[in-house]
Amino acid sequence: MKDITVNAYQFSRLVAYLERLGLDTETPLTRAGLVAARLAALPPDYPLSALQYSRLYKAAAEQMQTLKRTLPWGAGIGTESFELKCHCLIGARTLGEALRLAERFDELLYPLLGYRIHLKEDGAGRARLCYDFDNDDDAEALMLEQWDREGFLQPVSRASGLLVWHALCGWLTGQPLELSAVTIAAPGRSDTYTRRLEDVFHCPVQFGERDSAIEFQRDDLGRRVVQTAESLKEFLANAVYQLIAIDRQQASTSAAIKSLITIDLPGPLPSLETVAGQLLMSESSVRRRLQREGTSYQALKDEVRCQVAIDKLINEDAKVAEVAEYLGFTEPSSFVRSFKAWTGQTPRSYRDGVRSLGEVWDGSAG
Repeated sequence: MKDITVNAYQFSRLVAYLERLGLDTETPLTRAGLVAARLAALPPDYPLSALQYSRLYKAAAEQMQTLKRTLPWGAGIGTESFELKCHCLIGARTLGEALRLAERFDELLYPLLGYRIHLKEDGAGRARLCYDFDNDDDAEALMLEQWDREGFLQPVSRASGLLVWHALCGWLTGQPLELSAVTIAAPGRSDTYTRRLEDVFHCPVQFGERDSAIEFQRDDLGRRVVQTAESLKEFLANAVYQLIAIDRQQASTSAAIKSLITIDLPGPLPSLETVAGQLLMSESSVRRRLQREGTSYQALKDEVRCQVAIDKLINEDAKVAEVAEYLGFTEPSSFVRSFKAWTGQTPRSYRDGVRSLGEVWDGSAG
């Protein structure tokens, strides 16, 4: 996987922003593994780890929340309200359900936060996810003075919100959300800025429009949410990095399918036809993608069942018959044969072997 980087200028600008607001910069820099003097000495285009930037941004957002003002960009990513919203929508079954839940959440908090999304559908098979941002006095107080003179506030506050929501939709469904158009209700900054946005959205971006919105096929609202409460914990730990990765790298079909299989447990695993339908793809397309990723649907099913079986045998002390039923096997004997094919051992011998290792370790510790 290609390393994901962010140039040093972005780091320095965020640090300078915290300084302008009179906030602590040492703590965020330390959490990102950075030293202020060394960062300042780097060329503006020097590539640094996007994971470091994610940690710096999260720590900076925590600092800014102490001011009790709305963050003016990025749909509030890194804040407590953004995390609570993600917890609210993670239980949805489809992308459409998740966005409707987020819409309700935003409507409740709009008087406090000043930003919200709303979903529009038309009769031509299109959907538009609109992002509203109210540049009130509190939000403008968090903007640097020169940003307004440079025409920065209006376009960036709205475009950055759309960028976050576009990437978040891709993360929820495990595959990029293909857009047909992006509109932004603000004057354009420059051709360079527009091209940068178009490189991320992979479609035309128009400024000076009535709404700030991303437009896509309405059928995409039926995509199955493949993430879980567990994967959300990892996502929120480094949300900015996760969203940058989604925008810059090809999504893994294997990861999306493994998550879908896990979500459908307990019980028989879904067929390839069912999984393809949930991903809004044809079976042949799924097979081709998995082939490019060096795997197959059967291999993914076996991998998931093996991982779940080991977890239940070792960590939950489940009986063989209970694990077999949980994984959708009609007979415990069928599960035993499969487990032996996966690991080379029966479930009981595998568990006994792991336990014996623990006993040897405990004995040596004494």
